[in-house]
Amino acid sequence: MSIIAARIDNRLLHGIVATQWVPEFRPQRLMVIDDIVANDPTKKAAMRMAKPSGVALSIINKETALANYRAGKYDDHTVFIVARDPQTILDVIQTGQVVPTLVVGGTVFPEEGSDAVQVSSRAYVTKDELPAYRAIAGTGCDITVRYVPADKPVELSSIITL
Repeated sequence: MSIIAARIDNRLLHGIVATQWVPEFRPQRLMVIDDIVANDPTKKAAMRMAKPSGVALSIINKETALANYRAGKYDDHTVFIVARDPQTILDVIQTGQVVPTLVVGGTVFPEEGSDAVQVSSRAYVTKDELPAYRAIAGTGCDITVRYVPADKPVELSSIITL
């Protein structure tokens, strides 16, 4: 098993991920899966500046990540994945990978009148995301809501029906 944890975070790699979550999970590789950043050299370079020392960093699009997992490229690494949405994590799981822990950290503030449910002061789950979260939970993945490791973990299933 190469994936030790995953995180939903709209900011992807930033100070809290680099200085708190990476030390919490101690992966060999931090993997940012995001089509926008992976295909924008300026954003990708800026994100690389936040790379924690001693940890390999991959900033790749979803297609590449899925192909790499199918090919077993990360089988000899411990990996912590960061993505913007649960569908990305579910797609990784559907390649045969196990994600034991998913932390819902920060999401984009929803538009007024949206169907989003606030699950923490910094995170929301939309009606469109529910099927992905349910499928992830169905694999046995422990899904908690926490912005920083010091926060008390709250099971997502205690807030919304999975």
